[in-house]
Amino acid sequence: MLLVRRDGRLVGAAALRRDGRDGYHALGGALIDFTDVLLDDSCADEAVAHLAAVLPLRRPWQSLDLREVRPGSAAHRLYAHWTGRRHQLSDSLCQHLPAVPMEELLARLPGRTAQRSRAKQRKLAEAGVRAQRVPVEQVGAAMGELLRLHALQWESRGVTREHASERFAAHLADSTAGLARLGQAVVYRYHLDDELMAVDLLLLCPAFAGLYLYGAHPRLRERLDIAGLLFGTSLEEAVRAGIPELSLMRGEEPYKERWRPEREHNHRLLLGPRHLAPALTVRLTLARLRAAAALRLLGPVRTLRARLTRR
Repeated sequence: MLLVRRDGRLVGAAALRRDGRDGYHALGGALIDFTDVLLDDSCADEAVAHLAAVLPLRRPWQSLDLREVRPGSAAHRLYAHWTGRRHQLSDSLCQHLPAVPMEELLARLPGRTAQRSRAKQRKLAEAGVRAQRVPVEQVGAAMGELLRLHALQWESRGVTREHASERFAAHLADSTAGLARLGQAVVYRYHLDDELMAVDLLLLCPAFAGLYLYGAHPRLRERLDIAGLLFGTSLEEAVRAGIPELSLMRGEEPYKERWRPEREHNHRLLLGPRHLAPALTVRLTLARLRAAAALRLLGPVRTLRARLTRR
């Protein structure tokens, strides 16, 4: 953990993990949707210059690999200040919707898709699902409910192993409770016939609201449109807070595609020292080979998906 202070005040921070002897990554690994460093906007250029001057923390080293960097993030300032070797690649696809009232969002959809979506919204209203905003003091406890329902939701398909761990449950409860106290996270419980059927965690920041994690009972999924249910409350929260964008995070799942989201790739920033760094070269070569292979595989899939969508 590297902290930058100005007159005793924290103005910059970076959290990294060592990968073997000579490489560094941002914390979070494959679970994280967005990687970044933290900067105080009032002195961002000065703070990031200090970060760039002292990273990494130990020598010798050969590579700093920042995956899933959102366009416009503070990490791009670090990249701009870097005086050693640097490479920017494309990373995972993320999708987002404009944060507008539901009816305005439905108006953006093609005729048949909009008609089906409106029918699903009417079905939600008629089913009597109750959405309740969780009080701040109950947010930590609600994370246990969310993870229980999340495990049920993925029971037949295999849940992400880390999401089932005790350390993730403790981290989620502690961090979300803190964010909720600051107004940077909201949690909703959804009841049907007095039974808790879903819990949803929405993260809030000035640039976007992020649909981070939810848990839904399989019985609810069989009866109703889960995405329409979660999007409805999330859009209301984002509109109320004046946030312009609802991020659907990484992935091209069919339930996202139906809403015709905007598409944008994260970036992968590879940084290295000025001198020759074989590990950085190997990492860069492998990343480019994987990207080329992925494009060859995705081309036919996207063509078929486009044809099905037109139909």
